[in-house]
Amino acid sequence: MRSKPRRNREISPSTFTLADLLSESLAGVLQRPARSALTALGTILGVGTFVAILGLTATTSSQIDARFNELTATEVTVEDTGGAGGPTKGITIPNAFPPDADARVGALNGVKAAGVYWTVPLGGATVRSAPLGVDAPAQQLDVVAASPGVLEAAGPQLKAGRTFDRFAGDRGEQVAIIGSGMASRLGITTLETNPAIFIAGQPFTVIGIIEDVDRKADLLLSVVIPSKAAEKIWGGPGPSNRASMLISTDLGAATQVAGEAALALRPDHPEYLKVIPPPDPKALRGNVTSDLNQLFLLLATICLVIGGVGIANTTLVAVLERTGEIGLRRALGARSRHITVQFLAESGALGTLGGLVGTSLGTMTVVGVAIARDWTPVIHLGTIASAPAIGLLTGLFAGLYPAWRAASIQPAEALRR
Repeated sequence: MRSKPRRNREISPSTFTLADLLSESLAGVLQRPARSALTALGTILGVGTFVAILGLTATTSSQIDARFNELTATEVTVEDTGGAGGPTKGITIPNAFPPDADARVGALNGVKAAGVYWTVPLGGATVRSAPLGVDAPAQQLDVVAASPGVLEAAGPQLKAGRTFDRFAGDRGEQVAIIGSGMASRLGITTLETNPAIFIAGQPFTVIGIIEDVDRKADLLLSVVIPSKAAEKIWGGPGPSNRASMLISTDLGAATQVAGEAALALRPDHPEYLKVIPPPDPKALRGNVTSDLNQLFLLLATICLVIGGVGIANTTLVAVLERTGEIGLRRALGARSRHITVQFLAESGALGTLGGLVGTSLGTMTVVGVAIARDWTPVIHLGTIASAPAIGLLTGLFAGLYPAWRAASIQPAEALRR
């Protein structure tokens, strides 16, 4: 009697369902919670820095734009070229500004204040707080001859006293305005005693001490005297010390004033004067924002790379520690792709978790800084939406090599370890 032939049993291939993947990945992450937290810390710092930097850049840019509108966009400067480059090339013009320059420009629509100024050539003479004596401090200071319109356009904040007005300026009175730092260097602490300073031996009564200015900050380091007084003693501007004009305008009028100033001052030879208009606020804001974005994005990228390296290093260590587990899984039928997917899922989960926590921390940082500085926080929704995805991609990219390393371990070799 012949026995009935036995049927060959087929071994079905092993499977790794999505539920298996999630459970195994969750178990791998929670098995060592401290190590998982440290692994996610790199992504938290990277994504948090990314969100905070982009948010602070957007917030700071809005503040920069507002300040440009207030100050830079309302300032026009006119310089005396002395006739260089014009049809009278070769002819030196001592002073291209007419005597009534302030009134001519002040009559233009949109002009708030305007004045002519130049540096007085002292030939090495000093400024002293007393005419003679070694105890009187002597300083090598710049002396600026200015019409009253210069001080009005500069917007000074006075610490004590006052500025000279048009009456004193037209009379050529020998009065002076100095910065608070210069007053300390000259030993002037109060104006109640009508202190005087001696510029190249000429006495000038100090009538005002400036604490700060809105524009032309170099006035804080100079002695400002009326232009008429400077002309009577040392003469007017010339080829070695060309005069300039400072104009402050209403907001939005600077471009128009810049186009009219040269013709208003010298309708016969406008080429004698060079008008410097304010920079375009939109273009300036765009350039500043672009520079800040490039710089801060580079820093955020460096932080993300550091976080990714941390994930890769920790995941690789985990692979070496779990070599026995990997070998047992392979011996029970797990395929290489199953091991690869599991480790990628673990590193991707840690990256996503780090991205979510980093997004929250970065957003709170931007809001906190804005509240402390009394600013309006600005964060684009695209930044918040993309940050967790960046964390996921960072985790997946960092887990590529450790996952490949885990999948390439042979079962027999793993079990022998």
